[in-house]
Amino acid sequence: MTRVVLERYLQQCKTSVEEVMDSYLKERFELAPPLYDAISYSVFAGGKRLRPVLAYAAAQACGSDRRVADQTACAVEFIHTYSLIHDDLPAMDDDDLRRGKPTCHKVFGEDVAILAGDALNTLAFQVLSEGSSPAPSTQLRMIHLLSRASGYMGMIGGQAFDLASEGQEINLAQLEQMHSLKTGALIRASVQLGALNVEGVTDQQLHRLDLYAAQIGLAFQIKDDILDIEGDTETLGKTQGADLAKQKATYPALLGLEQAKQKMMGCYRKALEVLEPFGDDAEYLRLLAGYFIERKY
Repeated sequence: MTRVVLERYLQQCKTSVEEVMDSYLKERFELAPPLYDAISYSVFAGGKRLRPVLAYAAAQACGSDRRVADQTACAVEFIHTYSLIHDDLPAMDDDDLRRGKPTCHKVFGEDVAILAGDALNTLAFQVLSEGSSPAPSTQLRMIHLLSRASGYMGMIGGQAFDLASEGQEINLAQLEQMHSLKTGALIRASVQLGALNVEGVTDQQLHRLDLYAAQIGLAFQIKDDILDIEGDTETLGKTQGADLAKQKATYPALLGLEQAKQKMMGCYRKALEVLEPFGDDAEYLRLLAGYFIERKY
């Protein structure tokens, strides 16, 4: 498959998940219109929708049509968007730009931005719990998986670690642990949740997919750190050099730029290795691994 095929697939998945998200956001909350506006502004502000795409591709890797993962894709993107709204707040990363646009709190105020994030967080679990498929026992497993990945022992814990480490010296093992939670946990959950939509998925398949997701999650973060140095604000859609300005620990800072790139490529190769038993069904996951390390933003 070519890059053109991947770009077409990315667009198809993006269209699919945005249709589902739109269906859940049709009903306005008339008592507080700014809340709806802030949610809609953030959800549809653009973005690559990579976590939903991973959920779709994981379902296909297990031999299913990707659309079985529609609700999963929607749920993980609601969680991701909520996390971005809160990460950008003055008390957190204090960012002015997100996806090339003013951040939610800059447009709607901090109070509404906090509530918009809270609303998306809870809506994600509503989405996962609705419908008759997959089976209720699987839905419960998915809710548990997403809550752990996005909560105290996952994404939120990683963000807390990140905030506490600003201006502090941390080693490579601590940096990897932080990002395995802050960024990697939701990426791993997206892949696992996508596969769990497929009836008959095996524990061995889930294990291999988790190994894949762990490697591309690490590669994704290393690439983010590299782009903070080599990218530009206009292309990135967020402030270039922000991590450096805040004295954040990054892979280039600890390893040097070239060694960071080598580590990223090692993650990419390991990700491809664990996908071998899936054959052609996992081709989109392979292409996505390449996309993660080649992207410009």
